[in-house]
Amino acid sequence: MTSSYGTSLTPDSQAGLLLGGAVLLARHGVPAARETGRAVKLVLARRQQYFGTGYRPAYEYKVRLGGDRRGRLLAMTHDIRAETSTYEDYQESVLTTGQMLYRMPNVSQTYERVPLDVNTPLYMRGPGHSTTSYIVESAMDELAHELGLDPIELRRRNEPDDDPATGRPFSTRRLRECYTVGARQFGWHRRDPKPRSTRDGDWLIGMGMAAGVYDTHRGAAQARARLDARGSALVEAASSDMGPGTYTSMTQVAADALGLSVSAVTFRLGDSIMPPTPPHGGSMTMASVDSAVQDACDKLRRQAVELAVGDERSPLHGVDAGDVVAGDGRLHVKGDSARGETYQRLLARNNRTHLETLGSFTPGASRFSMYAYNATFAEVAVDHRLGLVRIRRMLGVYDAGRIISPKLADSQAIGGMVGGISAALLEHTVTDPRDGRIVNANLADYLVPVNADVPSLRAIYLDGDDREADPIGVKGLGEVVYTGVAPAIANAVFHATGRRVRELPITADALL
Repeated sequence: MTSSYGTSLTPDSQAGLLLGGAVLLARHGVPAARETGRAVKLVLARRQQYFGTGYRPAYEYKVRLGGDRRGRLLAMTHDIRAETSTYEDYQESVLTTGQMLYRMPNVSQTYERVPLDVNTPLYMRGPGHSTTSYIVESAMDELAHELGLDPIELRRRNEPDDDPATGRPFSTRRLRECYTVGARQFGWHRRDPKPRSTRDGDWLIGMGMAAGVYDTHRGAAQARARLDARGSALVEAASSDMGPGTYTSMTQVAADALGLSVSAVTFRLGDSIMPPTPPHGGSMTMASVDSAVQDACDKLRRQAVELAVGDERSPLHGVDAGDVVAGDGRLHVKGDSARGETYQRLLARNNRTHLETLGSFTPGASRFSMYAYNATFAEVAVDHRLGLVRIRRMLGVYDAGRIISPKLADSQAIGGMVGGISAALLEHTVTDPRDGRIVNANLADYLVPVNADVPSLRAIYLDGDDREADPIGVKGLGEVVYTGVAPAIANAVFHATGRRVRELPITADALL
């Protein structure tokens, strides 16, 4: 049994404006500042941002799947043509997902760059993986339909034990659990597998799902931690916060390590004189910078413990350092909170104005394959006369390691689902082939979701951590929440209408 799937993905510009502008400033603003010896501000008109700051590249991507009647995948071929500029070679990591998401003995991939008279494409949320997930997950859904199998069951039958691309064991991989939890919470058992089988008045109702994956990136990072005589802490690292909550998460990790309240910890970032950190991207900040913050604060706590157990005037004098813990702003014996003292008393008695340490995290070579995963479920309604698609509800279930802050995680997950709705149904850069002009280079004609487009969204995170990835056990959440969303919607549209849409965005004319 074979299933072939080909698609053309159009570039989307708007979602890349912020990141693209930063890259453009780095490319042109910094050399200008060095040349003039003065501060430089790069100012772009709204229209210029659409063609001067980067965008997700367009692809022509063809997949062929081969499997037996039991739903065991035997082979997959990927033929990719991707745009780049005439002056730079740009390639996303679109090959990885097709190599490792499912078990199969034979995989063939070709990648051809097509130089065009365009600005160089740029990293967008879920670069590479989000593109591939649409193709692979749509093809898997099509194969499941041809075989008469439930789409989840087909995926279960092809779950690998080890990474098929490298042969390495997975640090953690809990996709099966994501499927189980998602199906139960979403009410997947109520889904009639026959397309166009469920209606609500003029609306055709469909349910679809897809898997998503993204690398667990990490980078070398440092952080400085300082505990002062007032019992408050200052932590610094030259990271940045573009909105995912870096300030908050770093403060939480530091407070937990030092046994302080969050209000007693100040975290500072965004200055190159602070300890170095990797770029703020690739879902690596939590794993990298938080691990350095954890190390710095662990060292600082141990420094305070050593000072206390060696101080004859301390209630902790002579106690084994391993038996001393921190909590409620003080050090005390494990299991005996009455025997202890505050940081303030300890430092004051020893005439210390502060304690200070430098922490670091350096990811070493690993024998494990490390990724974050999700299973995304979508329910759509399609007007059978007009072809209008409306999202009714969505659910994402994530294997993303330890969740430091559930509220921040929800912000990421809901944002990823909203972005996926945008990619599936709305975002489309229209280019005039005669002169390369972007026709809809404005916020009136380039559509993104508004409140009416965003239905009930829910996120669930599997308990657990990934200590092979980093000391605090996180995997990163910013990118994986986006991958898998568009194909889940497309598969739901097929279930509702019986129409396969192989080009994004899914517009009404494709369904009429």
